[in-house]
Amino acid sequence: MSDAAQQGFKRINFFKGFLTTEKDWNDAERYHIDKRRLHNRLLHSPGIIYGYAGDLKVTARARGDLSVEVQPGYAIDGQGNDLMIFDAAIRNINLEEFRLPQTIYVVLRYYEELTDFIAYKENLEYKGHRRVLESCRVEISQTEPDINREVELARIYLEKGVARVRDARDTSDPKGNEIDMRFTPRGGMSGSNMPPALRLRLENLLNTIRRGAIEYSRRGVISAHDVIQATNTALMMLYGNMLDLKNVFDVFKLIVEAEGELALDVDVHHPTIAQKKEFSEYRRQVEILRGLLGENKNNMDSYMNLLAYQAKCTEIMSSAVAGEKPLIQAPEEKKEVAKVADIKDWGGVKGMPQPKQQMDLDGMTWVLVDEIEILNKDSEDKHMFTIKEAKDSYRSRQKLKYPDGTTIEDTGRAHVDGYSEFKLLNITPGRPVIVLRRMDYVYGDYELEMAVNGKKVTVVSCVGTDRVHRWRNWPAMIPADAVTDSSLMVRQQSITAGRDINMFHIWVFQPK
Repeated sequence: MSDAAQQGFKRINFFKGFLTTEKDWNDAERYHIDKRRLHNRLLHSPGIIYGYAGDLKVTARARGDLSVEVQPGYAIDGQGNDLMIFDAAIRNINLEEFRLPQTIYVVLRYYEELTDFIAYKENLEYKGHRRVLESCRVEISQTEPDINREVELARIYLEKGVARVRDARDTSDPKGNEIDMRFTPRGGMSGSNMPPALRLRLENLLNTIRRGAIEYSRRGVISAHDVIQATNTALMMLYGNMLDLKNVFDVFKLIVEAEGELALDVDVHHPTIAQKKEFSEYRRQVEILRGLLGENKNNMDSYMNLLAYQAKCTEIMSSAVAGEKPLIQAPEEKKEVAKVADIKDWGGVKGMPQPKQQMDLDGMTWVLVDEIEILNKDSEDKHMFTIKEAKDSYRSRQKLKYPDGTTIEDTGRAHVDGYSEFKLLNITPGRPVIVLRRMDYVYGDYELEMAVNGKKVTVVSCVGTDRVHRWRNWPAMIPADAVTDSSLMVRQQSITAGRDINMFHIWVFQPK
């Protein structure tokens, strides 16, 4: 503080006639410096603040010598000083300074330097430095870092005869002559800066992973409990506003590893599930996720890819146990309770190339009662199919694949904003209706509002995307209390603005 004897911070106060000196101005600057450092010390833990530039990551240079490169980034030391590097810094390791084998440390240290010296030739008593440069240096140290004076960026155990340093092959267990960043302190940061839309998408995905793992636990897969607990923890962090790009990849590493253990458990102890084609694809998706996380590219593009691949992995995971009988059975006295229609029962139908005329789904038999062939004039006229108030609409012919590899060629329509209407025929009143829509899943991640006879009945969430296997049959349920006539006029309207809503075939099912 500007006056050590004074209890509190003294701020400069200007008034008419106040003759200031260099001490007054320096005290004014010191006041702000002290307050900022106090804020950093008490409200932020010292260390690297992830999410800015290159996060001060230390990497080996491509030339393969005894030098390292430190990426730009920002950190706070234990005194509350701001440490910021604007450009990548290269530091050479001089072996003559060390007695090998020895651990050396790459550290970031704060320093101040007087700059912009000026002397007035009219009066040489008036001279001095006009600025103070607040900066930091990347240095190589032989002593273990003290967080009050410096921030550790990496450490390297140099062996005798070392000729080059390398990036760690296994970041959790670096070997000699490899860059070890396990000890870098993570600085405190209050709250999450994740956009609300991506936060909601992450929440929905974590809940979907959790529900899928619960289905496996009900079928006796012990390791599924680890997936459940990992997603529970991630959801708690999300609800506590603690998840964003600075830590979400580390959280998903735990989830994906738990999913890998689940796949291994199923292979060894549950052969009936392991032999399914869907489960083989699930194992492959887990390896893709491991590779994606192993790239350590913690940016928005990687995050979007992570969400998309994890959504596909979870969908395949759920379809692999469709039809498998759970170990937990309902009590005998409840066996006569009528099955209630649930949209979740249709998860396995999403990837079915050609829905059947009659399907048994989780205790209910569903029968095809109507269908609309898009771009077939007779079928569209019969069902009064129209698209209205769209900003744009177009026709399309696509030859795409379902998740099982089956290729289907079909024609369809799409519209941006506005709504589509069509009439369902051959309906039995008082029974729920499933409207199954073949869609190009590359245009996913949107919500539809569905209304029947002018009354809103449900919101359909089309979660996820797939750029490889693009066909999906997306279900929407009209509850029984909204089915009041033998024909229904259905309107589907996008809630998510600016998204392409496409449809290539519509099937209509009701339970027996």
